[in-house]
Amino acid sequence: MNVVNDSPRRKELTRQAAQLFVQEGYDRTTVRMLAKEMGIKSGSLFHHFSDKQEILAAVIEEGTKSALTIAHRALELSDSSPEARLHAMARAHLETLFTDRNAHVVALYEWRRLDQPAKEYLVHLRDAYEALWQGVIDDALSAGLIKGDRFLVSCFVMGALNWTVRWYNPAGERTPEELADELVILIIQRGG
Repeated sequence: MNVVNDSPRRKELTRQAAQLFVQEGYDRTTVRMLAKEMGIKSGSLFHHFSDKQEILAAVIEEGTKSALTIAHRALELSDSSPEARLHAMARAHLETLFTDRNAHVVALYEWRRLDQPAKEYLVHLRDAYEALWQGVIDDALSAGLIKGDRFLVSCFVMGALNWTVRWYNPAGERTPEELADELVILIIQRGG
């Protein structure tokens, strides 16, 4: 199963589908709605995708690959200290969420809607992204920058970052970079 291809038209259709899935939810989005949003006939949609499930998988694959690319780039450009890497990953995560918001929101909230073959195909991408975070959190824990249970720290950090799609206003007073830095400051344990 390879749901993403290099066709510019398919990428555009995937982007439009992500937007509709965010607005309506996967379950309420019909093939007819997708075709209308994309400006094509319902039957033409199946020239690009085999079914609605493949569209969902394409949206999630596109978003997760983008997240991995942004995260790898951020870590390569950062200082190697645990604190710098923590800041870099938090900034990269928010960049991911706000660069192509729809694909990432779909990945966050509609993963459970994937059928089993799609989950099995895409889980390696999700696991690779989570592994990047685990490495950064492990380094921060080992350095004494943060304290706590590894699993809970990971859940709290990811949960806080992911929830920003619900309340953060990019036109507001804080940039995504400032927001990421504030989060890191909140979780780092400063020695006295």
